[in-house]
Amino acid sequence: MNFTVNKFPLAASLCGLLLAGSVIAQDEAQTAVDTAELLELVRQADLIQSQDVRDRQAAFTAERNNQQRFLDQENTTRVAEERRSDQLEDSFNANELVIADKQDQLEERLGALRELFGHLTGAAGDARENLDLSIVSAQYPGRTDFLESMIAKMSSTTELPSIAEIERLWAEMLHEIVESGNVSRFSTSVASPDGNVSQREVIRVGNYNLISDGDYLSYDANTGRVTVLPSQPKRFTGDARDIQNSTAAFNRVGIDPTGSRGGTFLKAIIASPTLEQKWHQGGTVGYIITGLFGVAMLISFWRLIVLMGLSSKVSKQLKSNKAMPNNPLGRVLAIQENNPNIDTETLELKLNEQILKERPAIEAWVNIVKIIAAVAPLMGLLGTVTGMIVVFQGITLFGAGDVQGMAGGISQALVTTVLGLCVAIPTILLHTLLNSRAMRIVHILDEQAAGIVAEKSEAN
Repeated sequence: MNFTVNKFPLAASLCGLLLAGSVIAQDEAQTAVDTAELLELVRQADLIQSQDVRDRQAAFTAERNNQQRFLDQENTTRVAEERRSDQLEDSFNANELVIADKQDQLEERLGALRELFGHLTGAAGDARENLDLSIVSAQYPGRTDFLESMIAKMSSTTELPSIAEIERLWAEMLHEIVESGNVSRFSTSVASPDGNVSQREVIRVGNYNLISDGDYLSYDANTGRVTVLPSQPKRFTGDARDIQNSTAAFNRVGIDPTGSRGGTFLKAIIASPTLEQKWHQGGTVGYIITGLFGVAMLISFWRLIVLMGLSSKVSKQLKSNKAMPNNPLGRVLAIQENNPNIDTETLELKLNEQILKERPAIEAWVNIVKIIAAVAPLMGLLGTVTGMIVVFQGITLFGAGDVQGMAGGISQALVTTVLGLCVAIPTILLHTLLNSRAMRIVHILDEQAAGIVAEKSEAN
């Protein structure tokens, strides 16, 4: 009884430990009902676990063997490459000595030719630049291609230019000199400002200008394209059109002396704004100044015609003994004729009164011309100041790096000042002319009135 009683607690403890030690035995022992089945399940789990451990050990051993084999292979390769590196280094050092000997031998054999090739290199570089920019290349494209290889050979330590290449350089330079004095015709593709390309006959005037159908053309050295200038020099287009169909030995045509260097002078001419474009650059202030000038001209010519008429009538009145009411002097003289018995003081007062009535009509609008002459330069100064403000605002935002743009802005700002002065100068002259005409008539009225008063006083 004692053994039986003590046996079951020991078996229960063993089962608890085994259940806690193996997850697989626990999962499969959920349906076990006695100790024998449970022990069998635990034994099977131990066998499975031992097999997994052996498999992992075998894989680890195989991997370690592979790594050792790879390491041995790399060591063998490293040793072989080190040996090869030593061989290459020895070969390099030997070649360095051979190259040094060859260079010494080359320098010795070249002698004075080294200096000659230096001059040839400089001449070839200058010739390439000049020929590329020259408009003669529009007629003979690709004539500088050989210079690239020639310069490369002369700059190399392993190649030398041939006699044929040197002679060709001389021939191309001579050809450029000859063509710079010839006027020739050839056909090529010409692009218009709107992008259309057509085959046209082109006249080349030396190395100065290209002309086609009265249009001046430009040659782009970078692309080799010939294009019509977007804006033509109107002063010379007529001569350019005449030379296209002329058969005479001599023809008049405008040429660009900077044509061999890209035609910068011609481009500057067509880029310069016309008088109309400069006038539009004045903006609103410029339009107002122009309007004032128009008003001043109308008033001046109108008043000049009126004063000339009055002056003619006054001159006729001076020759007449009878007062005529169609002129200021006649109306002044009529005071005496209408009042023969009036006293001297009253006559003088009436004469002065009539002269004061006549003066506004004589001097009418003359002061308006004077005011316009004074206001026009002030308006020009106003436009210049506002334009300079815009220029300095641009400098504040974008900096002063664009000198050309800044100069263009200042030039536009000064247009209004020029307009103001152009209006003020003739307007002042016209005001002086009008004022002298008016003052002459007023002076005659004062003179005649004073004479009448003097005669009256003597008579009394």
